[in-house]
Amino acid sequence: MARLLAEEPFIHPDCTITGSRFGAYVEIGAGSRVANAVVGDYSYCDRSCDIANAEVGKFANIASFVRIGASDHPMEKASLHHFLYRSASYWDDAEDDAEWFARRAGRTASIGHDTWIGHGAMIKPEVNIGHGAVVASGTIVTKDVAPYTIVGGNTARVIRRRYPEAVAEQMMELAWWDWDHETLRTALPDFRSLRAEEFVEKYS
Repeated sequence: MARLLAEEPFIHPDCTITGSRFGAYVEIGAGSRVANAVVGDYSYCDRSCDIANAEVGKFANIASFVRIGASDHPMEKASLHHFLYRSASYWDDAEDDAEWFARRAGRTASIGHDTWIGHGAMIKPEVNIGHGAVVASGTIVTKDVAPYTIVGGNTARVIRRRYPEAVAEQMMELAWWDWDHETLRTALPDFRSLRAEEFVEKYS
């Protein structure tokens, strides 16, 4: 019997999940935190990931120890410290700063379909990772990444395109990530055996 199901996500032990929604066949690795996020069909993260204030597309491959939506501290204020906005933890007569948390939650990071986020990478708030893009291990991404582009480094720089531009455009038009489960199963031998150029030629 298949381990992953359409009806509910496969959530490994010791995860913290708050305010999040999951698509079909999703897997969340052990010890991960997912907060205020939407994770699309077939996407998964490996162990000890931190995904907050994010929209993750379908078929995203997120390696271990990735952080998406890494939050900021109030650098323009007199102090950077939690006591400014997590005030109720420090004083009985103080409330947390709801406006600060609302602002943080609204700064959404977006991860496209069929992406690969490598081990230990960090994606900052309001960054968009295009469909089919690859973020190398240990990369810190502070700016948008174009579809089907491979980036790496601190901070991220373009290494090369994953596919030639024409093939990338064909793949975007094909949008195989929107196929239903049975269609994906039927095409599985071609996913395994054909190069991208051959695949889009057959299915376009």
